[in-house]
Amino acid sequence: MSDASTEQSPSARADAPLIRDGAIHGVCPTDGAGLPPVPCTPISEIEGIVARAREAQRAHAARDVETRAAMLHRFKAALLARGERVAEAIVLETGKPEAEVWLHEVVPAADLAKYWSTEGPALLASSEPELDALSYPGKRAVVERVPRGVVALITPWNFPVALPLRTMFPALLAGDAVVFKPSEHTPRSAALIAEAAAEVYGEDLVALVQGGGDAGAALIDAGVDAVVFTGSVATGRKVAGAAAGALVPVSLELGGKDAAIVLDDADVERAARGILWGALANAGQNCASVERVYATKGVAPRLRERLAALAKELVLGRDVGPLTTPAQLAIVERHLSQAREQGATVLSGGGRPEREGLWLEPTVLADVSHEAECIVDETFGPIVPVIEVADEQAAVDAANASRYGLTASVWTRDLTRGEAVARRLQAGVVMVNNHGFTGAVPSLPWTGVGESGFGVTNSPHALDVLTRPRTVVVDTSRGKRELWWHPYTPALVRIGRAMATLRAGRGTGLGAKLRAFFQLLGAFAKRWKV
Repeated sequence: MSDASTEQSPSARADAPLIRDGAIHGVCPTDGAGLPPVPCTPISEIEGIVARAREAQRAHAARDVETRAAMLHRFKAALLARGERVAEAIVLETGKPEAEVWLHEVVPAADLAKYWSTEGPALLASSEPELDALSYPGKRAVVERVPRGVVALITPWNFPVALPLRTMFPALLAGDAVVFKPSEHTPRSAALIAEAAAEVYGEDLVALVQGGGDAGAALIDAGVDAVVFTGSVATGRKVAGAAAGALVPVSLELGGKDAAIVLDDADVERAARGILWGALANAGQNCASVERVYATKGVAPRLRERLAALAKELVLGRDVGPLTTPAQLAIVERHLSQAREQGATVLSGGGRPEREGLWLEPTVLADVSHEAECIVDETFGPIVPVIEVADEQAAVDAANASRYGLTASVWTRDLTRGEAVARRLQAGVVMVNNHGFTGAVPSLPWTGVGESGFGVTNSPHALDVLTRPRTVVVDTSRGKRELWWHPYTPALVRIGRAMATLRAGRGTGLGAKLRAFFQLLGAFAKRWKV
């Protein structure tokens, strides 16, 4: 943003608190310059924000789905009209290369809105299950998807626009209100989303809460109807506990330690380029980043060599941005240092360039221990560890030996084999000869297993937290009583036995079923005799 200070300010110090004096004091990761403060939302106001969102939600839910779809289209247009400002804010707050901002954050908003505004109404349509006419005469049922109400949306800094919209768009289409608590590292990007939403929906239906973890906790405690959280495992456990205490559904995406398996017959050039992009896009600050590469012994030497050569061609700033936060840089440097101490070989990168900001060279490692932190724990940085394994089974076992399970990929020329291996991997999204791009495909569910969490964004499955099913049954019968109503007579017991026999499978003979049929007829005649 053009009003950012270019001078080193107190807020640019690594040891300065991000939130102080009731405001967020950010740092530009590309050059360490302090950013203009953004006021925090007072904790005392959050309950009122949720209450106003609830009032706005009732009116919004009363609109038909076609109207809500048209409004979603207008929201998308309002956001894209701010495209330059959005891109500028994201670059300022995260340090992403401009190409990534447009292709990973801004353009996907258009595809996402198109999917939900065109496909969404059908996904939200009610259904009419058929009721057995003999057991339930004169009755019809409708199952509807109705909005949860007020959704608390808490998102991280690594994709400050793309991630919120994955929940915001379907929630608004479904008739929900959204109270949005973005990361304190990206408040300006979030403010532009709220500004665009207010142009279409008014001030209260999409409400913005700025601040730190205390603001997120207060939001969950303010009486919301569902929680969607993306972030760390430690915070995710707290969010899950708070949601459980409030008895509201929660969607959690908590990161990954994604593996790429490269088999002997892989196209090395494609695999190296695809894995490098999958590992270094957004400087590796992606829950779907390739953080472990398991290459079988027949391909490992060639893959390592090509990865290292390609990494050396990347240009900082143009191809790979800085780490977004000092804390994240510290984690990445610790993982790198520990890997070296345990005998890892640095094939490329590994150093800090002599420039201001939170930069680290794209790094390819070989001879990495299976127990190294950069293999076990989420690194979230521009490091590509390559481990040579004996064969396909060893690669699968190593890939599955993780407490995370978000995405994974298999690289091979044999597509049948690749698909079979992919299905043996414990991950929510598995790909053959590509990696990680499906988060931008609205129709495909994005989800994980283990400590990656159980949340789902994108696809119809995302509606399971944002809506709830409601069953409406209408009885057109004019009878005075139902078969199963009181009193419970001996004849009713015989009816139950006969019906169970008639519903039994092939183990019950034809003769037994015929006897049950006639017993049923006789019992019906005596049903009401006490």
